[in-house]
Amino acid sequence: MVHEHHASHLHWDLRLEENGVLISFALPKEPPLEPGKRNLAIKVDDHPLSYADFEGIIPEGHYGAGTVKIWDNGTYRIIKRDNSKYIINLNGKKMEGEYTLLKFDKAGENHWLFFKNK
Repeated sequence: MVHEHHASHLHWDLRLEENGVLISFALPKEPPLEPGKRNLAIKVDDHPLSYADFEGIIPEGHYGAGTVKIWDNGTYRIIKRDNSKYIINLNGKKMEGEYTLLKFDKAGENHWLFFKNK
């Protein structure tokens, strides 16, 4: 699931269902559809599974205030996962193929790189 989120800044939210929640990453730029482009992904709080189908407006004064719409959805399969790397195969309407989320060190930050492998 990827949400297009028009909050204080336009960004996309990548959400992966895992252990009964949606593991979530904020992507400041549109998710890559072709290999070779590396984008920043910021790990944010997990979201409840019920949020996967959400489209609408989050009211002012609430976390994430703004318009949210589904940008892409589908299934995924984990190829490899550890504390600093996810390699996943996405099967969405827009995003298809193997992608990597790679954590990079930046003291106390949840910064990752997100890119399409092939």
